This record gives sequence, structure tokens and C-alpha cells, in this order.
Amino acid sequence: MELTYREAVRRALMEEMERDERVFIMGEDVGAYGGSYAVTKGLLARFGPERVRDTPISEAAIAGAGIGAALGGLRPVVEIMSINFILPAADQLINGAAKIHYMFNGQFHVPLVVRTVNGGRRLAATHSQNLEVLFAFIPGLKVVTPASPADAYGLLKAAIRDPDPVLFVESALLYSMKGPVPDDPDFLVPLGQSLVRREGRDLTLVAHSRGVVVALEAAERLAAQGVEAEVVDLRTLRPLDMGPVLASVRKTGRVVIVGDDWQSYGVGAEIAARLAEEAFEALRGPVLRVGGAEVPMPYAANLERLALPQVDGVIRRAARLLEGDGAWLVR
Repeated sequence: MELTYREAVRRALMEEMERDERVFIMGEDVGAYGGSYAVTKGLLARFGPERVRDTPISEAAIAGAGIGAALGGLRPVVEIMSINFILPAADQLINGAAKIHYMFNGQFHVPLVVRTVNGGRRLAATHSQNLEVLFAFIPGLKVVTPASPADAYGLLKAAIRDPDPVLFVESALLYSMKGPVPDDPDFLVPLGQSLVRREGRDLTLVAHSRGVVVALEAAERLAAQGVEAEVVDLRTLRPLDMGPVLASVRKTGRVVIVGDDWQSYGVGAEIAARLAEEAFEALRGPVLRVGGAEVPMPYAANLERLALPQVDGVIRRAARLLEGDGAWLVR
């Protein structure tokens, strides 16, 4: 069936709540209002206020209550309406959820899902950041960044069933994207498995979240010029599956990494370091990155667009890698 990204997330929540009575939703405006991005619309009427709980405006309290509920045997899905607002809950997630299983010698699990939203959407500097890499840095947390409706559906269901805490990061700029979603309530996409989205031979584009959409469009435009780019979707940042990335780069010898996060110290920096360690002999040029402009996100629409990676920027980086062969040149 064809669903939008938003509808796929809602369907996953609904099916998991029907499958397992321990699953409940908690967050600001998730009930009567239907969620800040209308993802939880209709769930209050279906499941009632015991399982769709509106909370006060306190991210620290929301995350802390979610951890307590998970330790008590429930399967909470906590919504933090923007990844920017997770910062007040960082202590609960980093010093609490991520470490409990280890510090109690495996006696306790924290099956908590924290749904949140990243990306630019004309909400300015404190509301439009891409901070998922901050949490991917933390052992004990799993970080998921789906780039398609099918993955949003299958990865969220897998995250809800997982015994460990998962940060599930949805891109605000992808909510209206439509795509096929399996009509199977037991369809799962395993956490920690990257995927080749498009086969190619000339260079590799590695991306996550919205960056995958940009990379795929860039690959289409490159194909019109006779250049076949392979696109690898990371899907999860922790655990990070480098297998498909390494295999692709060993085939193509060239790689551009695409992401909305800031380039310095970002996801692309980690991928580049691993390629240098594990596939240096295969590289036929430098590992190049396309990231967000290293400024606080502007409010104006034209400036926000300039601050985020676009297809033309990916093509320019690809051209730099392939110019050395003298085979072609993108102007």
C-alpha cells in the first residue's frame, strides 16, 4: 500500500499498541491535539487516555517517566516534539537509559522508544538542528534515522519490540513523502542493517535520513550524464553497519558522504575515519563530505535552503572525484 512517511509511523504505532497492551504513548500534545506533526492523530480516540497520555511541558520529566515505566515492565513510546528539546532530557537518556542495563549487570532492560523530529522547517536556530550524532556517540543507546515510509514503519516496529532504549529520529522534511509500505503487521526492519538503495559502479554516495533522498536524486541526475552512483542508506547510526558501505567503496573506489548535520565531528566524519582504517587501499581519491553549513540555522526560507545540503552540492563533489579520470566533467 502507498502511505506517507507520517502515515507509516502512525500505522506502526497503532499496530504495536494493538499487538501488545504494554505499549503506550506519552508526550506533549500527543492526545487531543494529535501530535505536533499530526502523527498521533486519532490514537486517543482509539486507545483512550490511559495509553495516549498528554504530559506537562517538561522533557526531563517525560523521559524520566518513560524510563521508570520501561523498568516497570511497560513499553513506552515517548514523543519529544523536536530533537532540539531533547537536550533538557539528556541526563535521563545518557546517564540513565543508556547505562542501566550495564550498571545492573544485565538484570534490567529499558525498552524505551523516544520518537523525535530533526531537520530544517523554517523554525530557526533553536528548533531546526540535526543533533542525532550527539546520541549516536553514546554506547547503550540505539539511534534510528529512517529515510522512507517503509523503513519508518518497519524500523519503528522493531524499535518498540527491542529490549534496549532507542532514539527514533524522524525527518520533518520527509513527513509528506509517499512510498510503498508492506501490508503486514509483522513486517520488521532489523536495527543495525545498512542498505544499498541504488546499485552503481562509478562512485558511492553514503547518507542517512533526508540525506538519502538528496543522494538518490543526485544519482538520478548523474545517471543522465552516464555516471552510475551507488547509494547506501545507513538507516541506523548506532549500531552502525559498515558492511554495505565498505563493499560499495571497494567496488567504486570513490565516496561522497551526505548528511544534514554539521560536517565537523558529524556522522560523515565517523564514516570517513572508518573508511580510512578499513578500506584505504580501495580509495581512488579523497573521502568527500556534504554537510550542513556550520552556522545556526537561519529562519528565512532561502537561507535555510542554502544551509542544508542540496543535490547540486552532491554533484559538484562527485565531479571533483571523477575529474581526475578525464572521463567527464560536470559544469
